[in-house]
Amino acid sequence: MVESISDSLPVLETFSDEQLMSVSFSIVPWYADIVNYHVTEQMPASWTKQERLRFLARVKWFFWDEPYLFKYYPDQIIRRCVPDSEFRSILSFCHDQACGGHFSGKKTTAKILHCGFYWPTLIRDDHVYCQSCDRCQRLGKIARRHEMPLNPILVVEIFDVWGIDFMGPFPISH
Repeated sequence: MVESISDSLPVLETFSDEQLMSVSFSIVPWYADIVNYHVTEQMPASWTKQERLRFLARVKWFFWDEPYLFKYYPDQIIRRCVPDSEFRSILSFCHDQACGGHFSGKKTTAKILHCGFYWPTLIRDDHVYCQSCDRCQRLGKIARRHEMPLNPILVVEIFDVWGIDFMGPFPISH
């Protein structure tokens, strides 16, 4: 009976996951030219001399450590260059999620840089993201008219506001 079941099932020569995969990027990341230069040491032939000189001045601050591109800053901080597809999730994490706190664009930008991420339009993207945050727009900030008035302490004599607090005995620390 066991032999009849095994005879009826066809024998597959390949596994279901064993296929040749082809990856095509519909959107080229912003750092594609920098990575190509670090890997092949060649620049696009269509660039003018001025574009090549500007590119060479800029590319020296980047280095390729497969599979990521990093930017080396003059203050000796290294940040990972992020592709376009990851911008939104990083902005959301540093502004909305537990790490965030719905702070302003400058504070969120500082958090993103502190986390070790970089992309060229970081400041502008963060400003637009914080401007479009529904919760931040509803909350706003406290206006001056909502503040409590300040009441100064009236001092008649010079030592009237001084006091001494006696504390102790404290436990012995070893």
